[in-house]
Amino acid sequence: MNRLKLHNGVTQIELESKPFSLLQVEQWHDGLSEEKQDCLAEETPVAIVYNGVSHAVMLATAEDLEDFALGFSLSEEILSDANELYGVEVNIRHNGIELHCEIASERFAQLKERRRTLAGKTGCGLCGAENLAQAMRYPKPISVNHTFASKRILLGLQAIKTQQALQQKTGATHASAYVLADGTIALLREDVGRHNALDKLVGALAKSTLDKTGFILTTSRASFEMVQKTATAGVGMLVAVSAPTGLAVRVAKVCGLALVGFARENRYVVYSHPELIQHESIKT
Repeated sequence: MNRLKLHNGVTQIELESKPFSLLQVEQWHDGLSEEKQDCLAEETPVAIVYNGVSHAVMLATAEDLEDFALGFSLSEEILSDANELYGVEVNIRHNGIELHCEIASERFAQLKERRRTLAGKTGCGLCGAENLAQAMRYPKPISVNHTFASKRILLGLQAIKTQQALQQKTGATHASAYVLADGTIALLREDVGRHNALDKLVGALAKSTLDKTGFILTTSRASFEMVQKTATAGVGMLVAVSAPTGLAVRVAKVCGLALVGFARENRYVVYSHPELIQHESIKT
């Protein structure tokens, strides 16, 4: 991919249209310096364009962008089914990347009715919704007819450490993984933004033939939006390595989602629907 340039007055800021870049840095330790090469995660402006009309601009990692477009569209309830996305064209511009999505005309008409401009960040916003009703889109109740063995949480945590290729290079990205009922990771996506990583995973899951008996594991905290995206995808459990928010817990309880936080290799905290988890000793 090409290097991009962003003009800010007379200053040119270089943007990268690839997931990471290499930089020579000076590292200090115990009063001594050492020249070394560092690997940096890159943030690239990514615009999502529906049927020729720009809808959202997010700062994201420039990989798995087709999955990102589909997952974002499903999580934001712009589409209700993966088949309503007819194609994604990735265009590199001088100031970012555009994802041109061709969607069903009925969905595009509905989108125009609730049109909003989003200003995505790698932080904790609600996608710049124009009003509170748009921002707080509570997920519909989900039906979970199976349970999750707690040992699978341990297996997922062990597996995800070795599969975060971009995190291992940069130390600056989040990951979301789909963990099967046997504890193996079937899909994993990474991004500088935790919401983006989950959107990419939701898109990849929607394109796959995998069933929904697994769970989602995220290396971040569990916010309202993370619960909303997981439930909208029809997955029955979200496991986070950090804490949930109070709103996330209340929404998970209402919609039927099992929410687990502070997941480590020897402990975890269940915040909603413990009846969905078969609690066993997770000592190795």
